[in-house]
Amino acid sequence: MSVRIHPTAIVDPGAELGPDVVVDAFAMIGPRVEIGAGSTIGARVSIEGRTAIGAGCSIGTGSVIGNPPQDLKYRGEPTTVRIGDDTEIREYVTINRGTIETGETVVGRRCYLMTYVHVAHDCVLGEGVVLANAVQLAGHVRIDDRAQVGGLTAVHQFVRIGRHAFVGGGSRVPRDIPPFGLTAGNPTRLYGINTEGLRRAGFPPDARLRLKQAFRLLFNSGAARGDALARLREEHGDDPDVACLLDFVESSARGVLV
Repeated sequence: MSVRIHPTAIVDPGAELGPDVVVDAFAMIGPRVEIGAGSTIGARVSIEGRTAIGAGCSIGTGSVIGNPPQDLKYRGEPTTVRIGDDTEIREYVTINRGTIETGETVVGRRCYLMTYVHVAHDCVLGEGVVLANAVQLAGHVRIDDRAQVGGLTAVHQFVRIGRHAFVGGGSRVPRDIPPFGLTAGNPTRLYGINTEGLRRAGFPPDARLRLKQAFRLLFNSGAARGDALARLREEHGDDPDVACLLDFVESSARGVLV
């Protein structure tokens, strides 16, 4: 139940470290940092600002978390980073704290961020999000629960990626990606539902079929978007997954990718 800090690490007395936290060689932890029980901080990691890291997290070598946002409007306001329990962050990941606009950057529970990922200011990641190597998120991006983004993908600011969506590697994402969608390309195109991902997540065949039919009507039938939404509300509005898709499309600020 003791904290283990390598003798070469620098931990400010104002930092709060839970039981069984491990801090490796040459790591630097600032005065307003909170680290939950059982988390491991790798070699040469830098954690600064108002950063709260949950329990059971792993922060890989050379990562920089809680540094100021790369925003010319930022004037040193006291913004934050929050990282949920059991999240794994691999080597050389950067996560900027928020700006005054939202106040925080959030990474949810049980996320997996691979090497060289960048999470810019004011991004919000849900639970179970996977970002592969060198994914780059601009400011204010939102990624909902259990979405996955392939390596070397760039996501434009203010884009939203819906839950259980999959973005193929090497993509450029300028618009919102609907939940349950399978997308790839530069610029990104929508190829239907994320069938394999939904199967692995435990979606039964009938649920996958309803989503496939909803995607076909919304994005491939040629029907006017408003008419398609109204029809799906009438026929499948009581299905929570279809309702999630419809709510996402109706509320999209940047426009949904097709």
